[in-house]
Amino acid sequence: MSVELRRANPSDADFLLELLAGDDVRQFLGPQTATTREGVLEEIDRSLAEPEGFGRFVIELDGEPAGMLGFHVANERSRIARLERLAIHPGYRGRRLADEAARLFQRLLLGELGYHRLELEIYAFNERACAHAERAGFVREGRKRKAYLKDGEWVDSVLYALVAEELDSAHG
Repeated sequence: MSVELRRANPSDADFLLELLAGDDVRQFLGPQTATTREGVLEEIDRSLAEPEGFGRFVIELDGEPAGMLGFHVANERSRIARLERLAIHPGYRGRRLADEAARLFQRLLLGELGYHRLELEIYAFNERACAHAERAGFVREGRKRKAYLKDGEWVDSVLYALVAEELDSAHG
């Protein structure tokens, strides 16, 4: 199994939109998630124009698009990136593809792009994503109680992070 990441390009827009629009994915995404082809293309354009501060990536398995993930700079001075939009196509789930993609993404952001800290925030009801974050080496830092209004209800979120010094120990 060969897992690779590559920066998304405009020809990926329909694939990314399909992933984001799936009912089994959409419920776990925040309200700023692109919901139109134009919105996805704007994000791809921004990713290509600002490669060190914003990214939309395609996860490939043996050369085929299998998922996506992204990031944006959360604090430039302190070199903190916020991870977002991890989604795996239903046909590729159950293979721990997201775990391997997360490890590659950590190395890209901490190693190549020079970030010091990676953060992610997950709705607390998304137990599958929380388990993934922990398998991928992120450290649970806390819980934000009733932090977000989601479908008419206040929901908690869970905060995770990984700092550069932890990268090698996170991957055994």
